[in-house]
Amino acid sequence: MNSINDRSRYIGEFVPAADDDMLICRCEEITKGEIRKAVHDGMFTLTEIRRYLRTGMGLCQGQTCAKLVKGIVARELGVSPAELEPVTSRAPMRPTEMKVLGKEVKEEE
Repeated sequence: MNSINDRSRYIGEFVPAADDDMLICRCEEITKGEIRKAVHDGMFTLTEIRRYLRTGMGLCQGQTCAKLVKGIVARELGVSPAELEPVTSRAPMRPTEMKVLGKEVKEEE
């Protein structure tokens, strides 16, 4: 039995679809076609798709697109969405100016 992540299995050629221009990840402006093409380019896991296209990495952190992306990837791979390994959620990170950290240390002294 072939693993979902088995890169040697053939999933077919990428064939453009009429709805490939549909926006799936609004925060990062990623279309259905871009997600489908990424799968055919060898991105078989949701983590790979996320790193390659930045789906789910915008302001909503995947709250609006995660299920859609999972469904698209599963359809392209010909598997059930339940078979795909979920991505690891992380808290959004923002840069912190050093002067902010300096104030915190100074106040503690």
